[in-house]
Amino acid sequence: QVQLVESGGGLVQAGGSLRLSCADSGATVSNYAIGWFRQAPGKEREYVAAISSVGLTTYHADPVKGRFTISRDNAANTVLLQMNILNPEDTAKYYCAARRGLTRRSANDYDYWGQGTQVTVSS
Repeated sequence: QVQLVESGGGLVQAGGSLRLSCADSGATVSNYAIGWFRQAPGKEREYVAAISSVGLTTYHADPVKGRFTISRDNAANTVLLQMNILNPEDTAKYYCAARRGLTRRSANDYDYWGQGTQVTVSS
């Protein structure tokens, strides 16, 4: 059974960096496509990035392209989201999600979700 746990969030100043981790304690994360999403208060959940199960294909949403990088560490059963040049608009709770098959941009297409980790960027 897939059990996703996010970590690595925190408070950072604008221009800083954070690295989020998505670990799967219940199954092998390499068997699933993984997506990162974020949700700010009063806003809908937003797609951030996704990586295929094999890890050969990655996708990044336009607002984060060039600043965020999604990657896999299959030996650690973990998917990472490296976030650089953070700005206050990146403030949100970040979630990772898993699905079998191909990556998708819609949150509705993912079957398993973690509890999220808060990222706060101060100006």
